[in-house]
Amino acid sequence: MSPLLQKKVLVLNQNYEPLTVTRAQRAVVLVVLGKAEIVERYPVEIRSPSRSVPLPSVVRLGVYIRAPRQEVALTRRNVLKRDRYTCQYCGTRRGPMTTDHVVPRSLGGGDAWTNLVCA
Repeated sequence: MSPLLQKKVLVLNQNYEPLTVTRAQRAVVLVVLGKAEIVERYPVEIRSPSRSVPLPSVVRLGVYIRAPRQEVALTRRNVLKRDRYTCQYCGTRRGPMTTDHVVPRSLGGGDAWTNLVCA
């Protein structure tokens, strides 16, 4: 198989959400069958005796694919990982880290990814 057809291609859903990364060979097949359109391309073309197709780097599917989302659990450990064990107030990585509510719970700030930081 040609090294060009081994290149990686980002596959987007119909609404431009990323779905997966696939090989260029699969992406070219999707484009030729009319199941996807090229959004971005490499500066190369794949040629056959009857047709020439740009080598895609990003394709968008023509139909929406319902993909299950994997929710990440909101835990102290995951908040610390997200913030790379760095205090979001002073930028240090010293001492035991805790999580802090940006908007205090007493003022209506709940447990949410957007309201918890490493401190």
